[in-house]
Amino acid sequence: MGIAETARGIAMILLPGRSKAAVAKGLRAAPGGPGTAASSARLGAARKQLTEYLAGSRTRFDLPLDLSGGTDFQRRVWKALRAVPYGELRSYRELAALVGGKQYARAVGNAVGANPLPIVIPCHRIVSGDATIGGFSGGLPTKRKLLALENSLSRLRRKGRE
Repeated sequence: MGIAETARGIAMILLPGRSKAAVAKGLRAAPGGPGTAASSARLGAARKQLTEYLAGSRTRFDLPLDLSGGTDFQRRVWKALRAVPYGELRSYRELAALVGGKQYARAVGNAVGANPLPIVIPCHRIVSGDATIGGFSGGLPTKRKLLALENSLSRLRRKGRE
């Protein structure tokens, strides 16, 4: 896992499942350049809060975020994502209704996929309208683990090999 920050706040989280070289490359491309959890108090706090979340002892994050890399629409979607409570699920269509209209579900899906701060901005809580798992930039196994951690995986319908 990798975390990057700018002067404004945490700007990027790269989830596991990538090689160390891919994480390092992603962090070098992040706003503000490379950073490690040991290089600043803010990155240390992000690492601590993510570790607490993954251990099941944290349900909300209290970190300064830098979302300046997104478009206005993406930032509206990311703000709506942050309002989805721990353990709850929403569909792309429900999220679209909050940011402009149900007809924007595909655009919302693209903005969710471009989320630079997975977990902290809980894009894993967004599922398909038919209550199947949908997609996740960190991979479906990681999404399943996050939903299981929040006790919401059992609310999904299984489709195909899921």
